[in-house]
Amino acid sequence: MDGIGNTMQKKAAELERMAEVLVTGEQLRLRLHEAKVIKDRRHHLRTYPNCFVAKELIDWLMEHKEASDRETAIRIMQRLLDQSIIHHVCDEHKEFKDMKLFYRFRKDDGTFPLDNEAKVFMRGQRIYEKLMLSENTLLQTREEEGATFERALVASEFVDWLLQEGEVATREEAEQLGRRLLEHGIIQHVTSKHHFVDGGLLYQFRMNFRRRRRLMEVLNGRGRTVPENQDSPFCLRKHHPEGGNTSFLSVSPTPSPSKEIKVLAAPPVSSSPPVLCNPKSVLKRHVSPEELQAPGGPYIKKTFTIVGDAVGWGFVVRGSKPCHIQAVDPSGPAAAAGMKVCQFVVSVNGLNVLSLDYRTVSNLILTGPRTVVMEVMEEVGY
Repeated sequence: MDGIGNTMQKKAAELERMAEVLVTGEQLRLRLHEAKVIKDRRHHLRTYPNCFVAKELIDWLMEHKEASDRETAIRIMQRLLDQSIIHHVCDEHKEFKDMKLFYRFRKDDGTFPLDNEAKVFMRGQRIYEKLMLSENTLLQTREEEGATFERALVASEFVDWLLQEGEVATREEAEQLGRRLLEHGIIQHVTSKHHFVDGGLLYQFRMNFRRRRRLMEVLNGRGRTVPENQDSPFCLRKHHPEGGNTSFLSVSPTPSPSKEIKVLAAPPVSSSPPVLCNPKSVLKRHVSPEELQAPGGPYIKKTFTIVGDAVGWGFVVRGSKPCHIQAVDPSGPAAAAGMKVCQFVVSVNGLNVLSLDYRTVSNLILTGPRTVVMEVMEEVGY
């Protein structure tokens, strides 16, 4: 069928947001087990297995920069409690409190409500992990309608694989599974024109289950996508949670005054991301990829490893073929790693991006791991 329709797209978006909360909660659970924050505890001669102390957990979130303050940490955990991911061990408290109270992940005591949606997400995650771990050629760069798509799979080959792996018994069952995965926002047709059909159409995983989620994401209530408005640069660092000065400066390479990217509105963390002004490009002129890579040219390559904190990476990417660094938050992780404005982005986590635009590069960063390795080209003497 042509077009999955606005209703289905809205439903997929809602289900995707719910899935992000589930995945984020599961990643947190595994981290807390590894850190021994979750363990058996005793109170009044009774043992409560696999639980954590609310006050200690908030301390842990603050220490690991997953929350900027205790109030934000409480809101994060309340979101998980509202989604039935965690609960008070005796179900006596419907609110998450910064006290010495015991809470537990429902997955650790078998009380997690496995409704149909949750089952689809868990099955989608299992299939995704099997695809990532197995040696196959399903996910690769492919073409459809004259366009190239990375990490795409052919529907019929995916159906073959599901049958081989014992995930389904018939091709009809596999096609039905593919349709459910698409309706739940886990996979998508590469141009969003078709539902899942057992044939030659291309599909991609829309959800990267392995991407390390930042807990702040559960408060956003929306997908992490690049704004469609060309006049709004995508800032890879959200507004300062302290609520103070919400602007940051991009240091200009010339003696001219530094440009400022101001947040027009600083809404609460739980609402939409702030709208940013769009300053003129910091570049004096456009530079082609060929010029950047010319032997003996005036550019040198640098590599940065940037570890995102609770609110992002702290830089703005703009431009196209190649992208450049438009602004850097002086207090952010990118600045600490040595990133500067006017540097040209060569690669992100090993993927060459010289021929991509800033929207695609921004999405690569957002859907990748929390630690980003970036290669840039910088003009000699800058």
